[in-house]
Amino acid sequence: MSGAAISPVSPWRSHLMATFITLLFGLLVWRVLSLQVLDSDRGYAFLQDQGEARYVRSAEIPAYRGIVSDRRGEPLAVSTPVISLWANPQQLAESGRVAELESALGLEDGALTQRLDNYAKREFMYLQRHMTPPEARAVLRRKIPGVGGRREYQRYYPAGEVAAHVVGMTDVDDRGIEGMELAFEDWLKGASGRKQVIKDLHGEVVRDIGELRAARPGRDLTLSIDLRIQYLAHRELQRAVASTGAKAGTVVTLDSRTGEVLALVNYPTYNPNGRGSLKPGSTRNRALTDLFEPGSTMKPLTLVAALESGLYAPDTLIDTSPGRIQVGSKVLLDPVNYGELSVARIVAKSSQVGIVKIALQLNEQAVWQAFSRFGLGENPGTGFPGESAGVLPFRDRWRDIERATLAYGYGLAVTPLQLARAYAVLANDGKLVAPSLLRLEKAAALDARQVVEPGIARQVLEVLHGVTSEEGTARSARVEGYGVAGKTGTAHKVSNGGYADDRYLAFFAGIAPVRDPRLVTVVLIDEPSGDRYYGGEVAAPVFSRITEGALRLLNVVPDQPSSAVASGRSTVGGDA
Repeated sequence: MSGAAISPVSPWRSHLMATFITLLFGLLVWRVLSLQVLDSDRGYAFLQDQGEARYVRSAEIPAYRGIVSDRRGEPLAVSTPVISLWANPQQLAESGRVAELESALGLEDGALTQRLDNYAKREFMYLQRHMTPPEARAVLRRKIPGVGGRREYQRYYPAGEVAAHVVGMTDVDDRGIEGMELAFEDWLKGASGRKQVIKDLHGEVVRDIGELRAARPGRDLTLSIDLRIQYLAHRELQRAVASTGAKAGTVVTLDSRTGEVLALVNYPTYNPNGRGSLKPGSTRNRALTDLFEPGSTMKPLTLVAALESGLYAPDTLIDTSPGRIQVGSKVLLDPVNYGELSVARIVAKSSQVGIVKIALQLNEQAVWQAFSRFGLGENPGTGFPGESAGVLPFRDRWRDIERATLAYGYGLAVTPLQLARAYAVLANDGKLVAPSLLRLEKAAALDARQVVEPGIARQVLEVLHGVTSEEGTARSARVEGYGVAGKTGTAHKVSNGGYADDRYLAFFAGIAPVRDPRLVTVVLIDEPSGDRYYGGEVAAPVFSRITEGALRLLNVVPDQPSSAVASGRSTVGGDA
């Protein structure tokens, strides 16, 4: 039996199969091209975007905050690089290495577990902010899943509590919250940049791809204070507060020619490097925000109004007998019956009776107008957050007792900076300059207003020189080799709607040297305890020590022989 014959394959079937295989290969090639080469809706661009969306991220480049320095370039605030550790709570909890991380961070057992429970539904939490790079890297080297590090900057203040009330501080996110750090936040903060990075499955950065936007560092800021004088004022104020048992204190030193603040210190103070230990109220800059009745330090300004009236001269005699005067229902007293005194000696002796008799002879608006021209009741304009304009009440008609009390510094309120600015007018030939917490360039035009005739300003300055003579109330304010002018003040503090009998403010406002004034310093001691509470006893010596050191640091030439200082002689009116 013969086998069946094998029929040959039809040519058309061969062609069909070849065509099908060719088309199939062509489709495959087309698909590869569409995915890898051609730009289509589902092409290479789409796939690349999808891939990058899964491993390419945009990261912030932190900006370096500007440096704050004193007028001589000494750094007062700088930024140092730190690392903040963060975690993905879900990944960390699943890793089973929470206890290991607690140990690495120095936390108590269970502390991190409780935090993870609170963040269980979130994907991000900070573990510890602002660690030093070596400390942070020691933790990151453990490669615990869900734990990462973020580069940041932390503010550091080399002068610590000495300059705290001027410089201020930043919060944990490096934003200014106090002082000049807050006032010049936009100037100092800079602008963060952005960069693209590749991250792995655990969110760790594997590689930087490129910079999208460069970080712009903050601009530097130069303050007016001289750190040498600032240290000196800080030391002497602390010593005075401790020795007198006072509640608080303030010192402000101005360059009388420019209005620049060379030193500004308060007590109590705080350390901006240790935010965790801050006490309520310690960050308040009392020199610019707190108000007080200036008491007898206003008598020289009342004297300006008296000399401007033409009714009085420094040697005009006034009878202060019998050491008291009745104004309305009030009896105002001197410590003793001074008898007949010249106008100059009324200020030197701080005679209440004498200054009231002068004030009541003037036009009823004269004293108020003089005080207003000295900048009282006016915002100083330093730009410091919360600075006060003070209180200088105006009345169309003044009662006699209101005129009397205003003349010796009650019924108005000023800040220590305002008082220093007012005395700078007397030191600056009658010109009122704007105080500045920033260093002024030599070529900068000063914003000065002539508010008192130069001759009258010099007369009052000479009268204030007599206050530091042997017959004045501020002998302890004198400085060896330099003539000093100034005025003491001792004011009762307001309490329960009236004045406390046993709580005082003691202050001294002074100018040095007399012949060519350079410095104006105001010292305020708040509630000195014990029997020593007068401005001449507790505030004037602080002025003396600060001014002596500051004049020598600034290389100011002495303006009088040491023997003249020792004898306390003065040329004021021939009788001061």
